[in-house]
Amino acid sequence: MIAAPLAGLVFFSLFAGQLPPMWMAAVCLLVVFLFLLGGSHRHDSMLTLDVYARRSQLCRENAAFKTVGSLCLLVMCVCSSSPIPPLCLFLFLSIVTVAAGGVKLREYFSLLGLPAMFLMLSGLTLLWDFYQKLPKEAVLFLPFFGGWLAVVPAAQALGMLVLSRALGAVSCLYFLSLSTPLSELLSVLRRAHVPDIVVELAVLIYRYIFILLATFRDMKHSAASRLGYQGLKRSLCTTGLIYGALLANSFRRAGACFDAMESRCYTGQIVFFTPKKQVTGKLICLLGFPLAGMLAGIWLFS
Repeated sequence: MIAAPLAGLVFFSLFAGQLPPMWMAAVCLLVVFLFLLGGSHRHDSMLTLDVYARRSQLCRENAAFKTVGSLCLLVMCVCSSSPIPPLCLFLFLSIVTVAAGGVKLREYFSLLGLPAMFLMLSGLTLLWDFYQKLPKEAVLFLPFFGGWLAVVPAAQALGMLVLSRALGAVSCLYFLSLSTPLSELLSVLRRAHVPDIVVELAVLIYRYIFILLATFRDMKHSAASRLGYQGLKRSLCTTGLIYGALLANSFRRAGACFDAMESRCYTGQIVFFTPKKQVTGKLICLLGFPLAGMLAGIWLFS
């Protein structure tokens, strides 16, 4: 619920003085509606992203080609000097992820909620600045401790560029992570000669983030059912007990996991079965079109 009004404030600050009042109100209401439509992102099940990736219709495509294409798009998005190519890339990859990949629109908006929250907070810090004297070109301003908090056109241009780059980069990463299972990504990393210790740490960290989140959720629900959050003092005590038990539980689970891996002849390398997948014309079109578009956009707006 906090993200929706925050997004409306960011977009109001971003387009103040550039759009007519009616258009401004329409844009802000649309943004608030989209954030309310997505709702908040919850980890109700373990390995959520991996489940989405295995259900995706793009899961049958070649993982190495998707990884290389996504990284190229990411680099071009960050290097763009205009906000238009990254915004177009964000729209295109979002449509591809939802329409071609089969991810539900509401679920996609829900997954965008967490990075969007950080983007909105960063956008506010870029747009609003403190001035001892009010700038003549300020489009929005508020008195603040003997000075002024104001938004100037230069800050709006910078904020638009940074936010568009960030949205484009997030869409690249979501296109890859929502269509490629973790086992195939790790296979690509090994083929790229990433050290085995880095790959294995990535597997374990990714796995146990969701296990600990599920354990924390169960502990919190159990404490709430026993009235452990009645009053500030009891809430603080309950929170401390939960985090202490979670730390002990994480050590116990780590030991049990290592014992189970050794009993299955663990030799220092975690190996997944990854079937070979051909590069199809569909994937070439899905990645070739935005790559050509980004190159053309960077050249036109440079």
